[in-house]
Amino acid sequence: MSETVRAGLGGELSVGEVARRSGLAVSAIHFYEAKGLIRAGRSAGNQRRYPREVLRRVAIIKVAQRTGIPLKTIREAFKALPAERTPTVADWRKLSASWKAELERRIDRLTRLRDHMEDCIGCGCLSVTSCPLHNPWDQLGEQGPGPRLLDPD
Repeated sequence: MSETVRAGLGGELSVGEVARRSGLAVSAIHFYEAKGLIRAGRSAGNQRRYPREVLRRVAIIKVAQRTGIPLKTIREAFKALPAERTPTVADWRKLSASWKAELERRIDRLTRLRDHMEDCIGCGCLSVTSCPLHNPWDQLGEQGPGPRLLDPD
């Protein structure tokens, strides 16, 4: 049976077909739909039917998630794309450029953490005033007395 026939009229795909073609579980497809990342229509028999462009959107979601982009950020970025059209290479360039600065900040932060880990391995002290991992630049002291947690981001 040809893919066009399997996909139904108008090239719409069942949830199973989207899952098979994207390599995701059906539950993941439903999850993305519930989160507003993709959309489905309904057939006359009330079954979900996805436009073919959903495959490109799912691919973008998967790549973005691998780089640590939160689903909320992906959803906001998708609002700038036309709902009825497959995202293009130009769309991907725009989306990825908007995420690149955040990715660079995270890479920089993780690199600094990695580079400072050796400074404290084996000492066991986690000095409140000088440890670059627990209390960089003694920022906790500025927040007052007592134990504090700090995430520079």
